[in-house]
Amino acid sequence: MKDIIVMKNYTLLIIIFFSFGFVHSQRFKELDKSPLDMIQFPGNRGESQWARILYSRPQLKGREISSIVPEGQVWRMGANESTELTLYLPMKVSGTILPKGSYTLYAIPFENEITIIINKATNVWGAYSYNRDFDIIRVKVPLKEVEESLEAFSMIFGKKESEMVLHMGWGNYRASLSFTK
Repeated sequence: MKDIIVMKNYTLLIIIFFSFGFVHSQRFKELDKSPLDMIQFPGNRGESQWARILYSRPQLKGREISSIVPEGQVWRMGANESTELTLYLPMKVSGTILPKGSYTLYAIPFENEITIIINKATNVWGAYSYNRDFDIIRVKVPLKEVEESLEAFSMIFGKKESEMVLHMGWGNYRASLSFTK
């Protein structure tokens, strides 16, 4: 009789333990504050892809961009992992030919321009281990101020004649970088 009570208590304890684990495992952790996004060019299915960018989209949430991305400092062009550019064919940026492959994008913002950096290091978290020795090209592009504000850092590819144009924006600031075949 005593053994049966011990066995029942033991069985009940196991059921409670596994039930708690099952219920707890069904809860999602808080969603990422800077969700991952992907853009491709061209964006149409069935067309041969030229490029893809994976990046996380930080939000302003009432903050000034300068408090998140200080002027004159290297920024990962997003949040979390550094922004990854994959070229599926060789492309030219400001006279420099980039072979097909994967790269990391960084930027250095200034008052009226932003320096876009294409770096050959990959699988990098943030800009903490950024190494200028791996830079392939640095391109200064104008930083424009516009009326419309974007809450989340955003990128999109556009087409201009035979060029692929990377448009970037956050808050009231916009910049563009052109790639050609």
